[in-house]
Amino acid sequence: MTAPPPGRVTAVPRRLRQLLAVAGAVVVAVMVVVALGLKETTNTVVEYRTSDQFAVVGLGVVLAAGLVFLGRSRVDADAAGVRVRNVVVAHELPWQAVKAVRFERKSAWASLLLENGDEISLLAVQAVDAERAVQAVEGLRALRVAARASDPVPPPLLYDD
Repeated sequence: MTAPPPGRVTAVPRRLRQLLAVAGAVVVAVMVVVALGLKETTNTVVEYRTSDQFAVVGLGVVLAAGLVFLGRSRVDADAAGVRVRNVVVAHELPWQAVKAVRFERKSAWASLLLENGDEISLLAVQAVDAERAVQAVEGLRALRVAARASDPVPPPLLYDD
C-alpha cells in the first residue's frame, strides 16, 4: 500500500549551509585578526591607518556573504508544480513538464528530467544530507505521480526499437 503524497515538499542543502556558515565565520575571524595586526606592521612604503583596518574587516564580511550566498539553493513543490532555485537561476515548472525525478547512487545531487530531454539540477537536494535528501526525492516523486495520474495513456508504439 502506498502512502498518500505529501501536500508540500521543501528542501534546502543543510550540510552545505552549515559548512558555508562556518567557512564565512572563519574568513571574518581571520580578516579581523589581520586588521588588528595591521597597524603594528612596519613597512617603509605604506603607513596603515584605522580606515585600512575597517576596509580589511569589510572585505572579510563581503567574502563571507559571498560564501553564504552559495548555499541559497531551494526546492519547493506542491500539487501544482515544482519551484527550483539554484545559486543564481530559478525555475518554476508544472508537473506535466517533468518526466522523472532522478537521484543516481553516485550523484552529488538530485535532478529533474524534463519531457523535452533537458535536465535541471536540484542543488538543494544533496547526497550529504542523507535521509533528508531521500525523503525530499520520495516526496517529489510522489507529488509527480499524483499530479500525472490523470494524464492520458500514450498509444502503444507500432515499432519497438
